[in-house]
Amino acid sequence: MKDIFIRKATLNDMDTLLAFEQGVINAERPFDPTLKPAGIKYYDIDQMINSTEVELLVAVSGDEVIGSGYARIESAKPYLLHEQHAYLGFMYVDPGYRGLGVNQKIIEALSSWSASRGITELRLDVYQTNESAIKAYEKAGFMRHLVQMRKGL
Repeated sequence: MKDIFIRKATLNDMDTLLAFEQGVINAERPFDPTLKPAGIKYYDIDQMINSTEVELLVAVSGDEVIGSGYARIESAKPYLLHEQHAYLGFMYVDPGYRGLGVNQKIIEALSSWSASRGITELRLDVYQTNESAIKAYEKAGFMRHLVQMRKGL
């Protein structure tokens, strides 16, 4: 296996990132019955690549993009101790590279970028029943914080 390194995403990565976006959506479908059956887009990838408030990274092995993730600087609620935090999302690893620590490398790089911007807290969302993702994030130092609840009418 080739070494895995992390770099900023570029517009040249667009086809792969669009496929990863659909991979994220397909992975989340079993956890979220409220998702539309087709035609979903989560991200404005062009905007993320060009934003100064977003760091969109890819993991690369050889010439192949194998994973992605972003950190987005957000304002915190006025009652919280911190003024801003970085929200992590678009965490995806190609199935052939899972279990190799790719997600951890992406999180480490996003953490470093966030810290360099003066950010002291990272946040992300994960479905409560997605135990494998929860374990991966806990391994990276995240802890369960808040449960969002819903009720269909």
